[in-house]
Formats: sequence, structure tokens, C-alpha cells
Amino acid sequence: MLRAENVWHVYENGREALRGIDFEMGEEIVALVGQNGSGKTTLAKHFNGLLKPTKGRVIVDGMDTREHTVAELSRIVGYVFQNPEHMFFEESVFREVAFGPKNLGLDEDEVESRVRWALKTVNLEGYEERTPYSLSGGEKQRLAIACVLAMKPKYLILDEPTTGLDARNAAGVVKTIRELRKSGHGILLITHDMDLVLELAERVVLLHRGRKVFDGPVEEFFSLELHEYGLEKPELLRISEKLGIGFVRSASEVINVLAGGSR
Repeated sequence: MLRAENVWHVYENGREALRGIDFEMGEEIVALVGQNGSGKTTLAKHFNGLLKPTKGRVIVDGMDTREHTVAELSRIVGYVFQNPEHMFFEESVFREVAFGPKNLGLDEDEVESRVRWALKTVNLEGYEERTPYSLSGGEKQRLAIACVLAMKPKYLILDEPTTGLDARNAAGVVKTIRELRKSGHGILLITHDMDLVLELAERVVLLHRGRKVFDGPVEEFFSLELHEYGLEKPELLRISEKLGIGFVRSASEVINVLAGGSR
């Protein structure tokens, strides 16, 4: 369980980025949303110790983050940053994914096993000798996820995982996220993409000016006046409402209802 208890975070310049946040999540996909400056990334960085709370507590599987290092917490919570290229510095995909497990002091057989498993999980088998910078945008994003997966964390934080990707590459990342959820990972999805929230999230947490203003089911989230928080309802939901269908999560649901089927 990841848990924040009355967490405040004040930066050195005096800006209050988080104001009394209470939050918890287990093995689920939680979308963490809000406009720029709402506190999303600040909150997420508390869960692997990159930031420590000014007030309050952050607990990761029973561990108070103030008492543990980033290295210790990263074995439980893996963080995939918005720009995956910033994570790469090795000459091959294999060596990139192997870097973390090697730093854990694992033997060569275990390192290779983890690399093979991680690459298979993100559908990058056969890419071992490619250079990371030769990959497409979606492949780079999946490689970044593989690098974190090889550390075998229980939870994954994905920061804007589909930003800048075309439809094909974004679909590949979405498929990977679904597979990770099926395999028992908890996933905190930081995103501005409301289509991605509609497609993947099991729960939505909305931050506004450092405070939590909503925490609940996806359908209830999309009933809010999202424009008040700098967000827009997905086009699919706008279409379904005009058709009188109500809440749907995919185009196939719309087609099925119009054809007289059930959801």
C-alpha cells in the first residue's frame, strides 16, 4: 500500500506545492490528474523518496519514507519519467535494462533473467543489441518501463506515458500498462490525457492548487465540471452524451449499444 497522510510540501522558495494531501492506493490503476502546477509530480516523487514531506507522512508498504533512501524505496516503487531519453546512457538496450539489477549486486544469471523477462513484458524481445536512441518514441517509453521493471518493483509511477506519441505507439504503451496491471502491479498514472484516463483508470484523483478535490470512480470524475480545473471531457463521452447513451469507456461500447446490444 502507498499512503500519504496529511502531506504538505513547501519548496525552498516558499511555494506550497501540496496542502494536506491524504491518499492511498494498492494494486490498481489510479490516474493522478490536474492542470500544470497542481502538485501531481510533487506528490508522486514522495513515493520513492525523491522528495520528503514538509509535514505529514508518506508510507510505502509500511516504510516511512523519511527513514529510507531513494535506492531502498525504488525497489518497491519504480518511477518512469516523462522524457524516457533522460534515463538512458548505455550503448545497447540489453545493457540499459541490466544496469539496475547489476547495481543490486545480483549475479549474471539473475541479471540476464530479469532483462529477458522485462523486455518480453514490454514486447521488446529481439531489440537487445539496438541502441536506445535508435528506437521510436513508443519503443523508448516501453524501454524505460522495462528498465524499471527489471528492478522488480511492486508499484509503478508513469509520468505522462503517451505524451508526444502517435496513435500506434500510444496503443503499444497502453497494452503494456494493461499487461502490468494483470500481473499484479499497482500503477500511478500521471496524465493530462483524458482519453487515457477513460481507457485505463480504475480510479481518479484530482489535484487543484496543491489540494485533493476529488478521489473516486472514473464515471463520477467525468461528471464533474472539468473545465473549472483546466481539463476537458474526452470527445467519446461528448458524443455518447449527445446520443443519449450515457457513460461509456470505448468506441466499441457505443457501437454495441447503437446496434441494440448490451455493454
